[in-house]
Amino acid sequence: MMIAALEAQPVTARSATRWLRAHPREALSAGLLVSAAIASIAAVAGPAGSLPRALTEEEKALAATPRPALINPFQVQAVSPEQAAQINAALPVAGGPNPPARPFVLSKADGLAYSRALECLTQAVYYEAARESTGGQRAVAQVVLNRARHAAYPSSVCGVVYQGHERPTGCQFTFTCDGSLSRAPMREYWEPARKVAEAALAGYVHAPVGNATHYHAYYVAPYWAPTLSKIGVIGAHIFYRWAGAWGQPAAFAQRYAGRELDPVGLRKNALAAEARFAALAPTADDPAEAALEAKLKQDLPPELAKLVEAQVGPKGQTRVSLRLAPGAKEAARKATENLTVSRSERSSTLDWALEGGETKEKPLSRGTASDGGKAAAADALTSSGQQ
Repeated sequence: MMIAALEAQPVTARSATRWLRAHPREALSAGLLVSAAIASIAAVAGPAGSLPRALTEEEKALAATPRPALINPFQVQAVSPEQAAQINAALPVAGGPNPPARPFVLSKADGLAYSRALECLTQAVYYEAARESTGGQRAVAQVVLNRARHAAYPSSVCGVVYQGHERPTGCQFTFTCDGSLSRAPMREYWEPARKVAEAALAGYVHAPVGNATHYHAYYVAPYWAPTLSKIGVIGAHIFYRWAGAWGQPAAFAQRYAGRELDPVGLRKNALAAEARFAALAPTADDPAEAALEAKLKQDLPPELAKLVEAQVGPKGQTRVSLRLAPGAKEAARKATENLTVSRSERSSTLDWALEGGETKEKPLSRGTASDGGKAAAADALTSSGQQ
């Protein structure tokens, strides 16, 4: 109605004003229509008002695939470290291209968001790979940033690092729920980790990682590993990306949130959650069993220490087992029943770890007299978790 009236005569500012005053209801309706039309055009138009582009085949596949479920990092097979290494080696590397991730750039000018993201990313690099090579540390940082861009994860660095920290069996990076945060960082390892984190936030891309979103230490064999696409080994970790469309570059289009949660508060919450979990966890009735469990756990990686259960018999005999979900032990037995490790194939380090006592060669964890233990310290595995 209004459009027809305006078309019937030349439109000037004065005539338009008079018409609007005389027809307020029609003016309001037309205004809403025009606003809706403009919004619709903006929604479908690309840059400079161009028409929307057609979806790529990767984007079509992604849209038709349900979002992947998060993985519990504690679901590992009850096997020895050497058997785990055999299982992991038998899993083939995925074929096809492994393109590097896009650079993730967070400017120092972003102030609070930058400082918080730097703190969280440094924590991840430090607690996951403090004593690894620079390449191993960069690989961990790249996984964190890859997740921040993936729709299955939070859209911030601290959100990714502390995801699930309030649930000890649900954290995605186990150092946030296994008590590791109660240990003060060592400056000589913290500073290199911080430099790696700074470079990653400035756009450095560790190309070998590709679009990996998961990793685990080589000495454990997670049940979930065969469900993902194995990329390869970097340092002490084996890296994976989601299988299918969710592991392809098109899936990494999530926009950065632009803000970060306070890592100080997150750390306090994580430690409080771990304390609650420890208070509710069953304890050994026998002091000897409790002491044995404590001794065994102190030298184990956290993902295995959580599962240790020790029993002491009336005559002092001991039995150590792993607490696993129902059916897990049988699944582990079936998966490894054909794997054997002969005495001749065992390393001195493994013998010492399994049986104690002296060996002809000094185990890796003890270092050597010639280097004062420096080489052993450089190669020692202190990674506390997997994704």
